[in-house]
Amino acid sequence: MVKNGSWSDGKGRIIYDKLILDTTCKHFPGIPRDLIALQTNQLDVCGGYYVDITAEIWEDVVDLLNVVEVTRAQITLPVPPPLYAIPSPDNQPAPNQVHSSNDDKITIKVVFPFGEIRSAKISRTVRVDELLAEAGDILGRPPTSIKAVWDGSIMREDRSIGSYSIEDGDSINLQAGPLSFAKPVIYLHSPSDIDVSVKLSLIPEWSLSVIYPVVPMDEYRQHLEWNVRTHKDGSLTEHNSGLHVSYLFWEAEPPPADTFHPITSSLDDTDSIVIPADKATVYFDKSLKVLGLHTEARTSFITYWLPSILKHEYIALRFVPQVAYERVASLSISPQPDIVTRVCMLFKGVCKKHLANWPNAQMQAENDVAWWVDVVGVDPTRAGDVTLFRVLKCGGVEVLI
Repeated sequence: MVKNGSWSDGKGRIIYDKLILDTTCKHFPGIPRDLIALQTNQLDVCGGYYVDITAEIWEDVVDLLNVVEVTRAQITLPVPPPLYAIPSPDNQPAPNQVHSSNDDKITIKVVFPFGEIRSAKISRTVRVDELLAEAGDILGRPPTSIKAVWDGSIMREDRSIGSYSIEDGDSINLQAGPLSFAKPVIYLHSPSDIDVSVKLSLIPEWSLSVIYPVVPMDEYRQHLEWNVRTHKDGSLTEHNSGLHVSYLFWEAEPPPADTFHPITSSLDDTDSIVIPADKATVYFDKSLKVLGLHTEARTSFITYWLPSILKHEYIALRFVPQVAYERVASLSISPQPDIVTRVCMLFKGVCKKHLANWPNAQMQAENDVAWWVDVVGVDPTRAGDVTLFRVLKCGGVEVLI
């Protein structure tokens, strides 16, 4: 916020370029200096829209303002044109002032999960799912993982912006939690063919979205049971459908963004490693091998996640303790296995310009991957003993950037 005249001394561009930008950088370190934009909707010539305040007009308008919006200049959402003209003495728009008379359009503020605010001029006929698709492109996330919230309520994706009582200058908040549990699979290996019951139970905040083979679930989609017969080659036959499969598969919808649960409580410089995305495959293969994943499991895991990983410059990742993974998605297996190995990976993208925030994680990436064995709490020797009835449960989550 800027009080009237507090940043003006009659040297408009100098003050704008030095004091204003220096102060803004100090309070908004997440926005690069060359992308900082100052906006206002308080002048009469703005017509209620948020427009850019350029260095050339700063001295002329600063005394007329109570509040200045700080945002990022580089945006893909449509925005109104910058404020090229200043108010004339009689408070009438200057001749070259751009002003929209299209009543079908509205200017809103879109508040992103990481705190950035972007102004967007959009048609009232735009559907919420179209807005989410645009936001998904910006965040590098599927739109299904994002919710739009206005006036404290989640907006329906099949409704238009105009179907809500949204006015110029209103804010739509985007909420995003971790993506769904993706590629969680369960392998069963037994030295002889046996019939096995596998019961999966999720914590109340999660609900199953996809399963294979398909079996009945409870009404809350949080509990199910597979009945299978194991084979010496590691494949399974599901009794109800007769399907012959390599593993049991499930995915789950994420909880609300503000819900705590054991596996996503942190992903930071103290518990993760940071590596270039193009070096992730080698690191993954080494790590998953020491954690007890066999060749097919490692290959399947890496190839599933690789497209998401390569969207980023760098990634921060960690493997969570298997006791935490079990609290989120517990297994009850009969007959009881000799050993159950649970491996869950969390990762998120890291921009090159933010690497300075991850000094320990970058150093940790240079260490031997064997340290993950103690972190996760697995027994690789027993996990690879072909004389035992072994179960492997593995999966991953991409968390909010």
